[in-house]
Amino acid sequence: MGVLNNIIVMDGIILKNNCNNTEKRYKRVLSIAGSDSSGGAGIQADLKTISALGCYGMTVITALTAQNTKGVNNVLPIPSDFVRDQMKAIFDDIGTDALKIGMLYSKELVEAVSEILIEYKVKNIVFDPVMVAQSGDKLIQDEAIASLKKSLFPIADIITPNIPEAEVILDSQIKNPTDAQNAAKEISHFYGCPNVLVKGGHLLDEDSCVDYLYMKSLDKLVEIKSDRIITNNNHGTGCTLSSAIAAYLAKNENMEESVKKAKFFVHKAIFFGRQYKIGQGHGPIHHFFKSWE
Repeated sequence: MGVLNNIIVMDGIILKNNCNNTEKRYKRVLSIAGSDSSGGAGIQADLKTISALGCYGMTVITALTAQNTKGVNNVLPIPSDFVRDQMKAIFDDIGTDALKIGMLYSKELVEAVSEILIEYKVKNIVFDPVMVAQSGDKLIQDEAIASLKKSLFPIADIITPNIPEAEVILDSQIKNPTDAQNAAKEISHFYGCPNVLVKGGHLLDEDSCVDYLYMKSLDKLVEIKSDRIITNNNHGTGCTLSSAIAAYLAKNENMEESVKKAKFFVHKAIFFGRQYKIGQGHGPIHHFFKSWE
């Protein structure tokens, strides 16, 4: 590499050397979630999403999973004190512009995370209440669910349950779009979260997937619709959506636009990933469709 008259030559490529000493800052997004050893969901999907959307990703790992495209073989929770230490390390130095929360396996983890978020007055919290993997494997202990409702729902800026998760939260069945719309409103009013996105992909409309965003402050319900893509490569869509919402919030988009743009990103990632083959089960989506051929 050579430098001459504000010109940098690196590997034969000429680059301009901007020497105006202007300090630049990343948009910082922290993911608090479990690790997916297959790379398709969890922390790995979050980092891919955050990076693809032009933000700086950081992690607090809450659990290790032994999993692949076929299912989850084992879960090893991280001790709650160490989760606290990870969070404090980030907040005491780097800070965040937005934050995504995913898998919290135990009541102790839920309490640890909520305590630190309150202590540091964290804003732009996106909570994806991960309870069951796509394979059907359970990812949370029963006693943790009540703790989620009490400790995390009220401090989150938005929560993003899918239909099965919303059914667990409300202890009632959701069979149609009207039920899903009502569920978004009920979760917001019952548990104090200002914005609730109920993901409607499990409602089997042949042609489309409709998500329902309820914004309590405006008493407004928004339907966000996309064409249904028939593919087996849909592992990590929920993780990707929630971390994409966090990335757009970090970039100062309002809540409605953040959700809409995140939904569009996920739809594109599914579309461009549909023809790839990885593993024998549910493959990942294509987070880097904009830069990869």
